[in-house]
Amino acid sequence: MAGNAVIESITAMSLNLYRRHFRIAGKCVGGHRLDSRNYEPEELRRGWRSCYCPIYACGSLSGEFKRKNTERVRWDEAKAVAVAWEKAGSWDGESADTPAASIDPPAAPGRITLDEATKVFLSLRDGDKISPATLRKYKTFAKQLLAFAASRGYVMLDQLTAADIDRFYAGLKLGLRAKAKRLGTLRSFFRFCMNRKWLQENPVSTDLKPPLGASKVANKVPFTDAELERIIAACDVLGAVRWINEQGEGAWTGDEAKDFIWALTYTGLRISDVALFDIKRLQGNEVFLRAKKNGGDVFAYIPDWLRDRLEQRSEARGPMLFVTGESRRLETVTNTWRRRLNRVFALAGPFDETPTPHRFRHTFARILLQRGVPVADVADLLGDDEDTVREHYARWVPERQARLTKILKEAFDDKPKPKLVALPGGRT
Repeated sequence: MAGNAVIESITAMSLNLYRRHFRIAGKCVGGHRLDSRNYEPEELRRGWRSCYCPIYACGSLSGEFKRKNTERVRWDEAKAVAVAWEKAGSWDGESADTPAASIDPPAAPGRITLDEATKVFLSLRDGDKISPATLRKYKTFAKQLLAFAASRGYVMLDQLTAADIDRFYAGLKLGLRAKAKRLGTLRSFFRFCMNRKWLQENPVSTDLKPPLGASKVANKVPFTDAELERIIAACDVLGAVRWINEQGEGAWTGDEAKDFIWALTYTGLRISDVALFDIKRLQGNEVFLRAKKNGGDVFAYIPDWLRDRLEQRSEARGPMLFVTGESRRLETVTNTWRRRLNRVFALAGPFDETPTPHRFRHTFARILLQRGVPVADVADLLGDDEDTVREHYARWVPERQARLTKILKEAFDDKPKPKLVALPGGRT
Protein backbone atom coordinates (compact mmCIF):
# COMPACT_ATOMS: atom_id res chain seq x y z
CA MET A 1 0.00 0.00 0.00
CA ALA A 2 2.83 2.35 0.83
CA GLY A 3 4.28 1.84 -2.66
CA ASN A 4 0.93 2.71 -4.26
CA ALA A 5 0.78 5.86 -2.16
CA VAL A 6 4.19 6.94 -3.45
CA ILE A 7 3.13 6.30 -7.06
CA GLU A 8 -0.08 8.30 -6.60
CA SER A 9 1.88 11.13 -5.01
CA ILE A 10 4.39 11.15 -7.84
CA THR A 11 1.66 11.67 -10.42
CA ALA A 12 0.33 14.60 -8.40
CA MET A 13 3.63 16.29 -7.63
CA SER A 14 3.67 20.06 -7.18
CA LEU A 15 7.46 20.33 -7.30
CA ASN A 16 9.10 20.55 -10.69
CA LEU A 17 12.09 18.37 -11.51
CA TYR A 18 14.89 19.14 -13.95
CA ARG A 19 18.40 17.89 -14.59
CA ARG A 20 21.06 20.54 -14.09
CA HIS A 21 24.27 19.89 -15.99
CA PHE A 22 27.60 20.48 -14.30
CA ARG A 23 29.26 23.89 -14.49
CA ILE A 24 32.74 22.39 -14.88
CA ALA A 25 33.84 21.72 -18.46
CA GLY A 26 34.14 18.03 -19.25
CA LYS A 27 32.36 16.79 -16.13
CA CYS A 28 29.05 16.16 -17.89
CA VAL A 29 29.65 12.88 -19.73
CA GLY A 30 26.92 13.75 -22.23
CA GLY A 31 28.79 16.85 -23.33
CA HIS A 32 25.82 19.16 -22.68
CA ARG A 33 26.14 22.91 -22.35
CA LEU A 34 27.58 24.00 -19.02
CA ASP A 35 24.99 24.79 -16.33
CA SER A 36 22.12 24.10 -18.74
CA ARG A 37 18.88 22.34 -17.83
CA ASN A 38 16.65 19.72 -19.35
CA TYR A 39 13.48 17.90 -18.38
CA GLU A 40 12.63 14.21 -18.44
CA PRO A 41 10.68 14.19 -21.76
CA GLU A 42 13.73 15.56 -23.56
CA GLU A 43 15.75 12.51 -22.59
CA LEU A 44 13.26 10.26 -24.36
CA ARG A 45 14.16 11.73 -27.74
CA ARG A 46 16.19 9.65 -30.15
CA GLY A 47 19.87 10.53 -30.06
CA TRP A 48 19.77 12.09 -26.60
CA ARG A 49 23.18 11.85 -24.94
CA SER A 50 22.69 10.35 -21.48
CA CYS A 51 24.61 11.73 -18.53
CA TYR A 52 24.71 11.50 -14.75
CA CYS A 53 24.32 15.14 -13.77
CA PRO A 54 22.12 15.66 -10.67
CA ILE A 55 18.36 16.19 -10.75
CA TYR A 56 17.00 19.23 -8.93
CA ALA A 57 13.54 20.03 -7.56
CA CYS A 58 12.08 23.52 -7.48
CA GLY A 59 8.87 24.95 -6.09
CA SER A 60 7.31 26.10 -2.80
CA LEU A 61 6.89 24.10 0.37
CA SER A 62 5.21 25.73 3.40
CA GLY A 63 5.51 29.08 1.67
CA GLU A 64 9.25 28.75 1.04
CA PHE A 65 10.40 28.77 -2.62
CA LYS A 66 13.59 26.86 -3.22
CA ARG A 67 15.69 24.94 -5.71
CA LYS A 68 17.35 21.91 -4.18
CA ASN A 69 19.52 19.06 -5.39
CA THR A 70 17.80 15.70 -4.88
CA GLU A 71 21.26 14.08 -5.06
CA ARG A 72 19.84 11.52 -7.44
CA VAL A 73 20.61 10.89 -11.11
CA ARG A 74 17.62 8.64 -11.90
CA TRP A 75 14.25 10.25 -12.51
CA ASP A 76 12.28 7.66 -10.56
CA GLU A 77 14.48 8.11 -7.51
CA ALA A 78 14.41 11.91 -7.77
CA LYS A 79 10.61 11.85 -7.98
CA ALA A 80 10.40 9.72 -4.86
CA VAL A 81 12.65 12.18 -2.98
CA ALA A 82 10.47 15.10 -4.09
CA VAL A 83 7.34 13.23 -2.97
CA ALA A 84 8.90 12.68 0.46
CA TRP A 85 9.60 16.42 0.78
CA GLU A 86 6.04 17.23 -0.22
CA LYS A 87 4.59 14.76 2.30
CA ALA A 88 6.74 16.25 5.04
CA GLY A 89 5.81 19.77 3.86
CA SER A 90 9.41 20.82 4.28
CA TRP A 91 12.60 20.99 2.24
CA ASP A 92 14.40 19.30 5.10
CA GLY A 93 11.82 16.62 5.80
CA GLU A 94 12.09 12.94 4.89
CA SER A 95 9.67 10.08 4.76
CA ALA A 96 9.98 6.38 5.33
CA ASP A 97 9.31 6.04 1.62
CA THR A 98 12.38 8.08 0.67
CA PRO A 99 14.67 5.75 -1.33
CA ALA A 100 18.42 5.67 -0.92
CA ALA A 101 20.51 6.48 -3.94
CA SER A 102 21.32 3.48 -6.11
CA ILE A 103 24.30 1.63 -4.73
CA ASP A 104 25.40 0.77 -8.25
CA PRO A 105 24.19 3.49 -10.67
CA PRO A 106 24.73 2.97 -14.41
CA ALA A 107 28.12 4.65 -14.11
CA ALA A 108 29.61 6.89 -11.48
CA PRO A 109 30.28 10.44 -12.67
CA GLY A 110 33.99 9.64 -12.59
CA ARG A 111 33.68 6.67 -14.96
CA ILE A 112 32.14 6.28 -18.36
CA THR A 113 31.60 3.41 -20.75
CA LEU A 114 33.60 3.31 -23.96
CA ASP A 115 30.35 3.26 -25.93
CA GLU A 116 29.14 6.46 -24.26
CA ALA A 117 32.53 8.16 -24.66
CA THR A 118 32.62 7.46 -28.41
CA LYS A 119 29.03 8.67 -28.80
CA VAL A 120 29.85 11.98 -27.13
CA PHE A 121 33.01 12.30 -29.22
CA LEU A 122 31.12 11.67 -32.47
CA SER A 123 28.25 13.97 -31.57
CA LEU A 124 30.65 16.85 -30.95
CA ARG A 125 32.52 16.13 -34.19
CA ASP A 126 29.18 16.18 -35.99
CA GLY A 127 28.41 19.50 -34.32
CA ASP A 128 31.66 20.90 -35.74
CA LYS A 129 30.05 20.67 -39.21
CA ILE A 130 32.95 18.68 -40.62
CA SER A 131 32.57 17.08 -44.04
CA PRO A 132 30.48 13.87 -44.27
CA ALA A 133 33.56 11.98 -45.49
CA THR A 134 35.59 13.01 -42.45
CA LEU A 135 32.71 12.17 -40.10
CA ARG A 136 32.47 8.70 -41.66
CA LYS A 137 36.16 8.14 -40.89
CA TYR A 138 35.56 9.07 -37.25
CA LYS A 139 32.61 6.66 -37.12
CA THR A 140 34.71 3.88 -38.63
CA PHE A 141 37.40 4.49 -36.01
CA ALA A 142 34.81 4.34 -33.18
CA LYS A 143 33.37 1.12 -34.58
CA GLN A 144 36.82 -0.50 -34.78
CA LEU A 145 37.75 0.58 -31.25
CA LEU A 146 34.46 -0.72 -29.81
CA ALA A 147 34.89 -4.06 -31.62
CA PHE A 148 38.42 -4.40 -30.24
CA ALA A 149 37.25 -3.61 -26.69
CA ALA A 150 34.38 -6.12 -26.98
CA SER A 151 36.83 -8.81 -28.12
CA ARG A 152 38.74 -8.31 -24.87
CA GLY A 153 35.62 -8.12 -22.71
CA TYR A 154 35.98 -4.40 -21.90
CA VAL A 155 33.04 -2.11 -21.23
CA MET A 156 34.47 0.90 -19.41
CA LEU A 157 36.74 3.43 -21.07
CA ASP A 158 39.39 3.22 -18.34
CA GLN A 159 39.85 -0.52 -18.91
CA LEU A 160 41.94 0.22 -21.99
CA THR A 161 45.66 0.20 -21.26
CA ALA A 162 48.67 1.36 -23.27
CA ALA A 163 49.35 -2.26 -24.22
CA ASP A 164 45.78 -2.59 -25.51
CA ILE A 165 46.12 0.52 -27.65
CA ASP A 166 49.40 -0.79 -29.05
CA ARG A 167 47.67 -4.04 -30.05
CA PHE A 168 44.70 -2.20 -31.49
CA TYR A 169 46.86 0.07 -33.64
CA ALA A 170 49.13 -2.76 -34.77
CA GLY A 171 46.09 -4.75 -35.91
CA LEU A 172 44.68 -2.07 -38.20
CA LYS A 173 44.75 -3.19 -41.83
CA LEU A 174 45.39 0.15 -43.52
CA GLY A 175 47.81 1.71 -45.96
CA LEU A 176 50.76 3.72 -44.69
CA ARG A 177 49.20 7.17 -44.91
CA ALA A 178 45.76 5.96 -43.79
CA LYS A 179 47.31 4.30 -40.74
CA ALA A 180 49.20 7.47 -39.87
CA LYS A 181 45.96 9.46 -40.04
CA ARG A 182 44.22 6.86 -37.87
CA LEU A 183 46.92 7.39 -35.25
CA GLY A 184 46.06 11.09 -35.30
CA THR A 185 42.39 10.22 -34.71
CA LEU A 186 43.37 7.86 -31.88
CA ARG A 187 45.37 10.59 -30.17
CA SER A 188 42.57 13.09 -30.72
CA PHE A 189 39.96 10.81 -29.12
CA PHE A 190 41.97 10.05 -25.99
CA ARG A 191 43.06 13.67 -25.64
CA PHE A 192 39.32 14.49 -25.75
CA CYS A 193 38.72 11.96 -22.94
CA MET A 194 41.60 13.29 -20.87
CA ASN A 195 40.30 16.86 -21.15
CA ARG A 196 37.00 15.69 -19.66
CA LYS A 197 38.74 13.93 -16.76
CA TRP A 198 37.36 10.56 -17.81
CA LEU A 199 40.85 9.07 -17.65
CA GLN A 200 43.68 9.41 -15.17
CA GLU A 201 46.32 8.57 -17.76
CA ASN A 202 46.41 8.69 -21.56
CA PRO A 203 46.80 5.11 -22.87
CA VAL A 204 48.21 6.30 -26.22
CA SER A 205 51.94 6.06 -25.60
CA THR A 206 54.29 8.67 -26.98
CA ASP A 207 56.30 5.71 -28.29
CA LEU A 208 53.49 4.88 -30.73
CA LYS A 209 54.67 6.16 -34.10
CA PRO A 210 53.20 6.18 -37.62
CA PRO A 211 54.62 3.53 -39.97
CA LEU A 212 57.81 4.29 -41.88
CA GLY A 213 57.10 5.96 -45.20
CA ALA A 214 53.77 7.40 -44.07
CA SER A 215 55.09 10.95 -44.32
CA LYS A 216 56.04 10.54 -47.98
CA VAL A 217 54.04 12.93 -50.13
CA ALA A 218 51.26 11.15 -51.99
CA ASN A 219 51.89 10.86 -55.71
CA LYS A 220 49.26 13.02 -57.45
CA VAL A 221 49.25 11.60 -60.95
CA PRO A 222 46.68 13.09 -63.33
CA PHE A 223 45.52 11.50 -66.56
CA THR A 224 47.24 12.73 -69.70
CA ASP A 225 45.16 14.14 -72.57
CA ALA A 226 45.83 10.93 -74.51
CA GLU A 227 44.59 8.79 -71.60
CA LEU A 228 41.45 10.92 -71.32
CA GLU A 229 40.74 10.35 -75.01
CA ARG A 230 41.17 6.58 -74.57
CA ILE A 231 38.83 6.57 -71.56
CA ILE A 232 36.09 8.42 -73.46
CA ALA A 233 36.61 6.13 -76.47
CA ALA A 234 36.19 3.11 -74.16
CA CYS A 235 32.80 4.48 -73.07
CA ASP A 236 31.72 4.58 -76.73
CA VAL A 237 32.42 0.86 -77.21
CA LEU A 238 31.07 -0.21 -73.84
CA GLY A 239 27.43 -0.45 -74.87
CA ALA A 240 24.71 -1.25 -72.34
CA VAL A 241 25.66 -3.14 -69.17
CA ARG A 242 22.81 -4.88 -67.42
CA TRP A 243 22.57 -5.15 -63.64
CA ILE A 244 20.31 -7.09 -61.31
CA ASN A 245 20.05 -7.22 -57.51
CA GLU A 246 17.48 -7.69 -54.78
CA GLN A 247 16.02 -4.24 -55.49
CA GLY A 248 15.39 -4.84 -59.18
CA GLU A 249 17.23 -4.78 -62.48
CA GLY A 250 18.22 -2.35 -65.19
CA ALA A 251 21.12 -1.21 -67.34
CA TRP A 252 23.68 1.57 -67.57
CA THR A 253 25.46 2.77 -70.69
CA GLY A 254 28.72 4.26 -71.82
CA ASP A 255 26.94 7.58 -72.35
CA GLU A 256 26.11 7.71 -68.62
CA ALA A 257 29.72 6.92 -67.80
CA LYS A 258 30.89 9.77 -70.06
CA ASP A 259 28.62 12.25 -68.29
CA PHE A 260 30.00 11.09 -64.96
CA ILE A 261 33.62 11.32 -66.15
CA TRP A 262 33.12 14.77 -67.67
CA ALA A 263 31.50 15.99 -64.45
CA LEU A 264 34.54 14.77 -62.51
CA THR A 265 37.04 16.31 -64.93
CA TYR A 266 35.39 19.71 -65.45
CA THR A 267 34.58 20.39 -61.76
CA GLY A 268 37.38 18.71 -59.80
CA LEU A 269 34.76 17.25 -57.46
CA ARG A 270 35.42 13.97 -55.68
CA ILE A 271 33.60 10.83 -56.80
CA SER A 272 31.29 10.91 -53.76
CA ASP A 273 30.15 14.46 -54.63
CA VAL A 274 29.41 13.57 -58.25
CA ALA A 275 27.73 10.27 -57.30
CA LEU A 276 25.16 12.24 -55.27
CA PHE A 277 25.14 15.26 -57.60
CA ASP A 278 21.87 17.21 -57.32
CA ILE A 279 20.80 19.36 -60.27
CA LYS A 280 20.31 22.22 -57.81
CA ARG A 281 24.10 22.55 -57.77
CA LEU A 282 23.93 23.63 -61.42
CA GLN A 283 23.19 27.34 -61.86
CA GLY A 284 23.42 28.21 -65.52
CA ASN A 285 26.93 27.26 -66.58
CA GLU A 286 28.26 27.22 -63.01
CA VAL A 287 28.44 24.24 -60.66
CA PHE A 288 28.43 25.00 -56.95
CA LEU A 289 31.51 23.48 -55.35
CA ARG A 290 31.57 24.64 -51.73
CA ALA A 291 30.96 27.50 -49.33
CA LYS A 292 34.18 29.11 -48.11
CA LYS A 293 34.69 29.35 -44.37
CA ASN A 294 35.56 33.04 -44.64
CA GLY A 295 32.46 33.82 -46.70
CA GLY A 296 31.48 33.48 -50.34
CA ASP A 297 30.70 30.46 -52.49
CA VAL A 298 32.99 28.78 -55.01
CA PHE A 299 31.71 27.71 -58.44
CA ALA A 300 33.25 25.87 -61.39
CA TYR A 301 32.34 26.94 -64.92
CA ILE A 302 31.32 24.18 -67.36
CA PRO A 303 30.78 24.51 -71.13
CA ASP A 304 27.33 24.73 -72.71
CA TRP A 305 27.40 21.21 -74.09
CA LEU A 306 28.08 19.67 -70.65
CA ARG A 307 25.44 21.88 -69.01
CA ASP A 308 22.91 20.67 -71.63
CA ARG A 309 23.83 17.00 -71.07
CA LEU A 310 23.41 17.31 -67.31
CA GLU A 311 20.06 19.11 -67.66
CA GLN A 312 18.81 16.46 -70.11
CA ARG A 313 19.91 13.76 -67.69
CA SER A 314 17.98 15.48 -64.91
CA GLU A 315 14.83 15.60 -67.04
CA ALA A 316 15.08 11.85 -67.62
CA ARG A 317 16.33 10.71 -64.19
CA GLY A 318 15.21 13.33 -61.69
CA PRO A 319 17.27 15.75 -59.58
CA MET A 320 19.82 13.10 -58.45
CA LEU A 321 21.55 12.63 -61.77
CA PHE A 322 23.71 9.59 -61.09
CA VAL A 323 21.72 7.65 -58.49
CA THR A 324 20.43 4.26 -59.62
CA GLY A 325 17.64 2.61 -57.62
CA GLU A 326 16.22 3.73 -54.30
CA SER A 327 19.36 3.93 -52.19
CA ARG A 328 20.78 7.38 -51.40
CA ARG A 329 23.44 5.95 -49.08
CA LEU A 330 26.75 7.56 -49.98
CA GLU A 331 28.85 4.40 -49.80
CA THR A 332 26.36 2.42 -51.91
CA VAL A 333 26.10 4.94 -54.73
CA THR A 334 29.82 5.75 -54.72
CA ASN A 335 30.88 2.09 -54.81
CA THR A 336 28.46 1.44 -57.67
CA TRP A 337 30.20 4.11 -59.74
CA ARG A 338 33.65 2.86 -58.74
CA ARG A 339 32.78 -0.53 -60.19
CA ARG A 340 31.43 1.06 -63.38
CA LEU A 341 34.52 3.20 -63.91
CA ASN A 342 36.74 0.17 -63.33
CA ARG A 343 35.02 -1.50 -66.32
CA VAL A 344 35.77 1.57 -68.42
CA PHE A 345 39.40 1.64 -67.24
CA ALA A 346 39.78 -2.05 -68.16
CA LEU A 347 38.71 -1.26 -71.73
CA ALA A 348 40.88 1.87 -71.95
CA GLY A 349 44.09 0.36 -70.55
CA PRO A 350 46.87 -0.28 -70.06
CA PHE A 351 47.95 2.68 -67.89
CA ASP A 352 51.40 3.50 -66.54
CA GLU A 353 49.79 4.34 -63.17
CA THR A 354 46.77 2.55 -61.69
CA PRO A 355 43.67 4.44 -62.87
CA THR A 356 41.34 5.65 -60.12
CA PRO A 357 38.38 8.08 -60.05
CA HIS A 358 40.41 10.52 -57.93
CA ARG A 359 42.87 10.97 -60.79
CA PHE A 360 40.19 13.01 -62.62
CA ARG A 361 40.47 15.55 -59.79
CA HIS A 362 44.23 15.65 -60.31
CA THR A 363 43.59 16.09 -64.04
CA PHE A 364 41.39 19.11 -63.31
CA ALA A 365 44.26 20.68 -61.37
CA ARG A 366 46.83 19.77 -64.02
CA ILE A 367 44.84 21.35 -66.86
CA LEU A 368 44.35 24.61 -64.96
CA LEU A 369 47.98 24.89 -63.90
CA GLN A 370 49.26 24.16 -67.40
CA ARG A 371 47.01 26.95 -68.67
CA GLY A 372 48.69 29.38 -66.30
CA VAL A 373 45.87 29.69 -63.74
CA PRO A 374 47.38 31.10 -60.51
CA VAL A 375 48.03 28.58 -57.75
CA ALA A 376 45.80 30.56 -55.38
CA ASP A 377 42.81 30.17 -57.72
CA VAL A 378 43.43 26.45 -58.24
CA ALA A 379 43.64 26.00 -54.46
CA ASP A 380 40.33 27.83 -54.12
CA LEU A 381 38.63 25.52 -56.62
CA LEU A 382 40.07 22.37 -55.03
CA GLY A 383 39.35 23.49 -51.47
CA ASP A 384 43.05 23.12 -50.59
CA ASP A 385 45.66 25.63 -49.50
CA GLU A 386 48.33 26.99 -51.83
CA ASP A 387 51.18 25.10 -50.19
CA THR A 388 49.35 21.79 -50.71
CA VAL A 389 48.79 22.55 -54.39
CA ARG A 390 52.45 23.49 -54.90
CA GLU A 391 53.61 20.41 -53.01
CA HIS A 392 51.48 17.91 -54.91
CA TYR A 393 51.30 19.53 -58.35
CA ALA A 394 54.69 21.26 -58.51
CA ARG A 395 55.70 19.87 -61.91
CA TRP A 396 52.66 21.48 -63.54
CA VAL A 397 53.17 24.93 -62.00
CA PRO A 398 54.84 27.06 -64.75
CA GLU A 399 55.69 29.90 -62.35
CA ARG A 400 57.73 27.49 -60.24
CA GLN A 401 59.89 26.35 -63.16
CA ALA A 402 60.31 29.94 -64.41
CA ARG A 403 61.43 31.00 -60.95
CA LEU A 404 63.92 28.12 -60.68
CA THR A 405 65.29 28.84 -64.16
CA LYS A 406 65.83 32.50 -63.25
CA ILE A 407 67.55 31.54 -59.98
CA LEU A 408 69.94 29.14 -61.73
CA LYS A 409 70.67 31.55 -64.55
CA GLU A 410 71.56 34.38 -62.17
CA ALA A 411 73.54 32.09 -59.86
CA PHE A 412 75.93 30.95 -62.58
CA ASP A 413 76.00 34.08 -64.74
CA ASP A 414 79.35 35.35 -63.38
CA LYS A 415 81.02 31.97 -62.97
CA PRO A 416 84.01 30.89 -65.17
CA LYS A 417 83.09 29.89 -68.69
CA PRO A 418 85.11 27.97 -71.31
CA LYS A 419 87.10 30.08 -73.79
CA LEU A 420 85.91 29.93 -77.35
CA VAL A 421 88.57 28.45 -79.65
CA ALA A 422 88.32 28.24 -83.44
CA LEU A 423 88.30 24.63 -84.66
CA PRO A 424 88.67 23.24 -88.17
CA GLY A 425 85.49 23.28 -90.16
CA GLY A 426 84.27 26.57 -88.70
CA ARG A 427 83.39 25.08 -85.35
CA THR A 428 84.10 26.74 -82.01
